[in-house]
Amino acid sequence: MKTKRRAVITGIGPITCIGIGKDAFWRGILAHKSGITRITGFDTSELHAHNGGEIRDWDPARFFPPHRLKRLDRYAQFSVASALLALDDANLAWSRERPQSRTGVSFGTALGGISNAESEHQRFLKKGARGVNQTLALQVFGGSAHSNIAIECGFRGVGTTNSNSCASGTISVGEALRYIRDDMADVIVAGAAEAPLSPLTFGAFDFIKTMSRYNGDDPHTACRPFDLARDGFVMGEGAASVVVEEYEHALRRGAHIYAEVLGYALNNEAYHMTSPLPGGEAVADCMRATLADAQVAPEQIDYINAHASSTQMNDSNECECIKAVFDGHASKLAVSGTKAYTAHPLGATGAIEAALCALAIEHEYVPPTLHWQTPDPACDLDVVPNAGRKQKLNYVMSNAFGFGGINSCIVLGRV
Repeated sequence: MKTKRRAVITGIGPITCIGIGKDAFWRGILAHKSGITRITGFDTSELHAHNGGEIRDWDPARFFPPHRLKRLDRYAQFSVASALLALDDANLAWSRERPQSRTGVSFGTALGGISNAESEHQRFLKKGARGVNQTLALQVFGGSAHSNIAIECGFRGVGTTNSNSCASGTISVGEALRYIRDDMADVIVAGAAEAPLSPLTFGAFDFIKTMSRYNGDDPHTACRPFDLARDGFVMGEGAASVVVEEYEHALRRGAHIYAEVLGYALNNEAYHMTSPLPGGEAVADCMRATLADAQVAPEQIDYINAHASSTQMNDSNECECIKAVFDGHASKLAVSGTKAYTAHPLGATGAIEAALCALAIEHEYVPPTLHWQTPDPACDLDVVPNAGRKQKLNYVMSNAFGFGGINSCIVLGRV
């Protein structure tokens, strides 16, 4: 019987409002400080939502020469740069001149280049068709993420960009596990990117009343997962890539291994575009299927990085599902929501949180739920309030749920 191929994470490349690159990102986590601020990129005065996770120190010239930047919008810049950071961290060589057929890309995004299309439309209205960037057609489609990474690095293996709303990043990592297991590749750059902070895109989410309307003096506290006073998610931008590598391949080259990707599942609630299924059966089923795929018992999980979007319905529904799946073990689990650090960069969030979980295993540290003040009886789990804790983590679950009823989970483990 053929031995099942194992998949491990050997490189990490986050781009977030709390830090760019693995080390800066982890310092941001340890600092217990949110990257959420009042939006400065455009005027929000006519909207109800005013805060976001902007990356204000982004310098694309650090990664790209001028001629490349002409063809890469902000979304694609985040995608390629995060991949390059992860590859550098993994100490993996790449070359356009020596293409690699056993290395592929699994990426995700909710909206792709929509914000760039939005700004180009403004130019179109002012200057006509001749005023529009001539490469616009190559920038707006979501698949530009994995395509640009493949072109930049010479990766001729499997390539895909999924667009499964806020579950996209988690799905990209899960699909990487499948590609490695099924012997379709030896190395996969898995990740997701999002650059949605533009007036119409931001406003569209504001119109459907899903985002926090906090307008106080401390925008950091706008995102309050599991807190009784939570009032909606806070949109952000960013990306993360992880190098997912076949275990023996990683051992042969002496790679540093952060964690193993053990299990993955994906389903749909078939209920509503924005509201979670009452009772949460599909979410619970997704968590159970992930545990089964990982061959890990519920009582073996040490920590759950919850989706915890800071909306009333999502957080309480997720807690009920965790209690249903983990039963008596639920009270012993650390369950934190880390979007209070990075805001919620939609499809990129699951990839960012997968990177965070791998680092949590590496550093034996549970990141906290920031800005938690008032207990919610519907969220009566150990939410690791306000301060992280040292704890050896052998098995970690990361949840991601998105519009359209899309649910996805992964389990990572210590090697």
